[in-house]
Amino acid sequence: MIIKNARLKYGTADIKTENGIITGIGSFSGSETVDACGKRVIPGLIDTHIHGFGGFDASDGRLGDISMALAKTGTTTWLPTAMTDSADRLEKLTHQDINVKGANIPGFHLEGPYISKHKKGAQNEAYIKDPDINEFSRFKNVAAVTLAPELGGAVEFIKAVGCHVSIGHTCCTYDEAAAAIQAGADCLTHTFNAMPPFLHREPGPIGAAFDNGAFAEAICDGVHVSLTAVRALYKMFGSDRLILVSDCIRPAGLADGEYSSGGLAVFMRNGRLELADGTLAGGSHPLLYCVKVAVESGIDFYEAVKMASETPAKRFGLNKGTISVGSDADMLILNQDMTVNKVFIGGKTV
Repeated sequence: MIIKNARLKYGTADIKTENGIITGIGSFSGSETVDACGKRVIPGLIDTHIHGFGGFDASDGRLGDISMALAKTGTTTWLPTAMTDSADRLEKLTHQDINVKGANIPGFHLEGPYISKHKKGAQNEAYIKDPDINEFSRFKNVAAVTLAPELGGAVEFIKAVGCHVSIGHTCCTYDEAAAAIQAGADCLTHTFNAMPPFLHREPGPIGAAFDNGAFAEAICDGVHVSLTAVRALYKMFGSDRLILVSDCIRPAGLADGEYSSGGLAVFMRNGRLELADGTLAGGSHPLLYCVKVAVESGIDFYEAVKMASETPAKRFGLNKGTISVGSDADMLILNQDMTVNKVFIGGKTV
């Protein structure tokens, strides 16, 4: 398959794909072509923190439905993200078949249950506990786990767990976060949210991540983090270490109303998802919307795209996230207003 007249970062070119891989960038001819007509072509987006979308949750056993819905929004790879829950339900969730149509699933992200009750956010406190490596061994295909490093046994857990570890839903100090990173943790979960702030005398986990080379997630939806704070994070971490995520939950993409997520009642109010007391419950917009908000905040278009494609791919070792020879042929053709025109996964139109 050949995408003709693709507008890329450094000019217009054709993109040739074979067997799901980009095999050439230049000028090509062939029988199977799609004309981008000079529209921007970017890598498919990779959302590494997303619980659900369009009325479905990762725990529903409907991963295929979510994958198809997300693909149409421009997200071509995602990590189904579990809320804090019982070990039995987490085991059931992580044993689902991840070979589905639509957006690719490299593995699961467990956001809990090894988090702080004091920074639980929209998580169910009944299931919060200290890290337990024996319990964790029951789970399958886990690509990442979020934990609070101040909990008992956290550092030992990080060293033993065998997957990516993010610091989040935490009250930890700079030193506790730094120790976790030195033990193997490599990212902050939804930076600024559910963690101590970055202060001039108490830099906390954000300062520790900055000093120790970790990645940082940001929910760039204009609600969870102010655009000034997003720009500050971008200046601190750069596009090589800042990862845009949606943190979408079940009602994302639906109309205003009352819904359920993680066993809790959540309310969509003017596009904002909250608990009854006004606590933010999760994201309501897909990742491409977050990229658009980043651009509108003043971040360069290609830098914003990189933080939602190449950078998460680098963190998880995925052969995705770039328009380059040898990369997986997951791509988007965008309209002028940054809406989706066409989506390709493995070189095939979705």
